Parts: sequence; structure tokens; C-alpha cells
Amino acid sequence: MMLRCFVVIISIFIQITLHAQSLYFPPLTGSAWDTITPSSIGYCQPQIDSLYNYLQAKNSKSFILLKDGKIVLEKYFGTYTKDSIWYWASAGKSLTGFLTGIAQQKGFININNKVSQYLGNNWSSAPLVKENLITVKHLISMTSGLEDVPPTPCTNEDTAKACLIYKVDAGTRWAYHSGAYRKTQDVISQSAGQNYNTITNNWIETQTGMSGFWYNQVYFSKARDMARFGLLNLNKGVWNTDTLLKDTTYFKQMVNSSQTLNKAYGYLWWLNGKADFMVPTSQIVIPGTMIPNAPSDMYCALGKNDQKIYVVPSQKLVVIRQGNSAGGFNLALSSFDNTLWNYINQLSCATAIQSNYKEQLFTLYPNPVTSVFTIENNTQDIKQIELLDVFGRIIYTKNQDLDSTNISIDLSEFKKGIYVLKITTRNQDIVRQYVIKN
Repeated sequence: MMLRCFVVIISIFIQITLHAQSLYFPPLTGSAWDTITPSSIGYCQPQIDSLYNYLQAKNSKSFILLKDGKIVLEKYFGTYTKDSIWYWASAGKSLTGFLTGIAQQKGFININNKVSQYLGNNWSSAPLVKENLITVKHLISMTSGLEDVPPTPCTNEDTAKACLIYKVDAGTRWAYHSGAYRKTQDVISQSAGQNYNTITNNWIETQTGMSGFWYNQVYFSKARDMARFGLLNLNKGVWNTDTLLKDTTYFKQMVNSSQTLNKAYGYLWWLNGKADFMVPTSQIVIPGTMIPNAPSDMYCALGKNDQKIYVVPSQKLVVIRQGNSAGGFNLALSSFDNTLWNYINQLSCATAIQSNYKEQLFTLYPNPVTSVFTIENNTQDIKQIELLDVFGRIIYTKNQDLDSTNISIDLSEFKKGIYVLKITTRNQDIVRQYVIKN
């Protein structure tokens, strides 16, 4: 009996070990990276070609899809190559989220400590009593309480003291604030006594083979560097057998809701599959999952102009996109995310290619909108435009002058809130998009 139990235990141990080693990790140097043929996982070339055509039409520079760590799809557009370098924009926030966990693991910081413990008093323009309420955790969860849209000449990217203005007490308001977030980098550098590039190189790049760099607090790298970082997070902070982020509690917190105000935000990571979400520059909570076409367990590093790192644990996928803006509102999340995942979902040979992906044919901007928004009409196929309130009541209808490539609609007389834009085409196809009125 004891022998049988021993055999069972050994068998379980072997299964766990094999499962832990099921992901492939490329060598730290050189260009070698194992591949999987698309056909071996059921992808068909016509669907792949359709995806690539869409990506090219949407100003993409690179696209990579990893399965189990191996490259299934890798495509570069125009003059961009696998050795070209591009910026991550706000997708770099997620890299800082990971570095914050390592800094805490090493004992340099505690995210529950106030920021002034590391940067000194008066690092912001908030009254000292209010500034002392702001912890590192507030910075990485976007709940600092600092004004995210300060007056001119400050912008969302500014970290100058004059641009970090008190609005409400920390922890009581979620707002996407790049200036406040960047103070996290200062906290890490100050506490570790090294510049941020050195820290990133010593704590992540050397162990994973990444070769990027920070410039003006924005990360730049090759597409494969983004893929390496995505793979590191797919394996929960472990690169092959090297555990970079040993604090499993922090990692779990990082990729789960960090507060209750915006459930779709962790520690500088965006989270799919939540009951509702918020977007940059708006205080409106939007019902429904963030990217309906994407897997519900996906977490993402999202940057301005549609820089994307998608991590899908349930399917062991990492998806990368670099490029210029795909159109529309895209400080982080954009309508491009949902359409792109529509294409990814269609890669299987068992799925017929849809002849008309309506969502990509109509681009809405700006969104959120203050007064007038524009529908970029790439089809001249619109029959009717309707605007509905959250109760489904039609509050605006437009049936004429719909052949223009740019159709403007004035919402200045409408209250702040969430509306549904319903576009009906001449062959009765219907497209629905959220419109946020600030």
C-alpha cells in the first residue's frame, strides 16, 4: 500500500513538473525562437491573410502570436523589421507594475507606504496633509486623487510638481493619470539608488533576453522584446527556471482588480472579463466586459496609438501589436482591440471567414466626447444612425446626408452619460458602439 501511494505521489509530481515546463522559452541571446506551424493548431492561411490585411490597413508595424511560448505568427509591415524599435507608450506601465513587485520583494519599498517616504514631502502640489494620504499602491492602481486633466500648460504626461494637483482624497477616485504613475518610477529609482534603465536591465532584461530601454520615462524595444515580457507574465513572473518575481501574492494582485472603482484595472495592467470598466479621461463606469471578443481571463498592457501586449493564461497565448494609431480614441483601450480579437477568433480552419467586419468600417472619434463627435465612414453604406440612452430609448435619428466620409453629430445638448450608437447599413447589418458624453 505504501509503495502504491509513493508511486502515485511521484506520478503527480512528474505531471506537475511537466505542466510547469510546458512553456517554451527562447535563448537569452541570438535570434533563435522555436516556431509552431499555424496548421498544427488548426489555423488556415486564408484567415491568416485576412488578419494580416486588416493589420496592414490599420497602420500596424508588427504582429506576433505565441502559443505555449513558441511563435505561431510573426509579421512585419512596410519597412519595419524584427530588428526595428518602437515605443510601448502606456504599455510600459505594465512593465513598471512588474518592476514595482520586484522592488517590494527586494525590500526597497512597500506599496502600502506613502510616496513621500521615498520622495520626500512636497513632491506634488497637493496640501501636505492630502499628499501624505497617497501611497505607492495608489499610484499603481490609478487612485492617487490627483487631477488627471490639470489646467494648461500641463498635460497627462507631465510629472512636474505644478501638474500634480489635488482633486480628491487618495483612494476615492479612479483616474488614468500618467503623470502620477511616473512617480512610481522615481520611487523605485530613489529607493534602489540606481537609474531606471539600470534597474530594468538588472532585474528583468538580463534574465529574459529583453533589449529595450527607457527614454523620457517611455520604454522602447523590438516586437520580440514585448513578446518576451508577455511570456514572462504568462508564466507568472518565472522565466524558464528563473523566478524573477517571487512574490506570488503581489503577482496575483497585479493582474486582478486593484480597487472597486474600476474593476478592469490591476496594478498598471488592464483586465478583461469584468462586469464593468472605465476608460482614460472619463469618470463614467461602462457596463459589460472591456473587450467582449477576447477571452475573459486575458490581462493586457495597452498603450497609446494601439500598442498591445495581450496575455491569455487559459489558452497559453501572448499576442503583440506595434504600430501607429488604428483610428479613433486610443489612449489605451480602443475599438481596435475588439475587432482585432474578432480576427484572431476567426483563425481556425473550422471558422468561415466573415465577408464583412462591420466594426472596422466605422471609426468613432473623439470618445469620450464633449460636444461633437465624428463617424469616419469607410463604406458609404450607412442607411440610418440612431443614438439610444442606457434604457434603450431612441433619442436621436439621422437618415439623410449619410454618404459623406466624415459624419458629424452634435451631443452638446445631451447630458453626461453613456449612449449607444446604432448604425444600420443598407443590407440591414447593424453595428453598435458605446459613446461616452463628458
